[in-house]
Amino acid sequence: MKELVEIIAKALVDNPDEVVVTETEKDKALVVNLKVAPSDMGKVIGKSGRIAKSIRAVVSAAASKSDKKVIVEIDN
Repeated sequence: MKELVEIIAKALVDNPDEVVVTETEKDKALVVNLKVAPSDMGKVIGKSGRIAKSIRAVVSAAASKSDKKVIVEIDN
């Protein structure tokens, strides 16, 4: 899942070198943290959070094969 989030985020932002994605396991769920440059936060979140919801939907669809819950968090 880490690679999927990284590919999507790098395609959206102006500074793809500053995209950092980490994966941790917490309570039977996989938590994917996405960190981007402050100037790119709006591009990743989108208007009213639409892009962030879309990223989460794509990751959830990809995770449905593994029967694991995946949580995508966007950090500053």
